[in-house]
Amino acid sequence: MQNKLRVLRAEKKWSQAELADRLGVSRQAVNAVETGRHDPSLTLAFSIADVFEKTIEDIFEPSSPP
Repeated sequence: MQNKLRVLRAEKKWSQAELADRLGVSRQAVNAVETGRHDPSLTLAFSIADVFEKTIEDIFEPSSPP
């Protein structure tokens, strides 16, 4: 899954640790989602959308088929 998390975080001038604190997760969890190594749970995806005041669809999009 592709996402715009890094761009949105940079626009707010938040570090991964700051975003993690706002979401109640570890910095490593934010890094894993941001780099695409881990897809967030639905609960975390909604939390991310709430923090950035966006819809899930504005932040996440499915990866292109191989």
